[in-house]
Amino acid sequence: MINPVGIVENFIKSIESMDMSDIMSFFDDRSTWQNVPHDPAVGISQIKEMFQTIVQRSSQIKWDIKSASFGEEIAWVERIDRFWIDGTEYAVRCNGVFEFDTELGIILSVRDYVDLGEWRSRLVNANL
Repeated sequence: MINPVGIVENFIKSIESMDMSDIMSFFDDRSTWQNVPHDPAVGISQIKEMFQTIVQRSSQIKWDIKSASFGEEIAWVERIDRFWIDGTEYAVRCNGVFEFDTELGIILSVRDYVDLGEWRSRLVNANL
């Protein structure tokens, strides 16, 4: 059994490594990732497509946890997600609700509440 703290810490390390194989090792075909209010990415292929776009555009990624609360199979993680694209840092505040299969160490679902207005305005101002 893998505890939620370990899953989250290792997942963030994988995001920061920008290794798509490592990132995707935290998901299976049951997994979903929803950037609320958008429809969720469902399963390995859709989640990979979602992450691959930003990973390919970024020269560096860093996710800073600001606060977190953990239950037996769930976590609430407030973060600042930072992406460096074309030499410029773009940061967005997020609050993710993660649910886990702790037997397998898999992320079953994420509902990520992202400040989309802030993110979009930064990307538009950068002509991305």
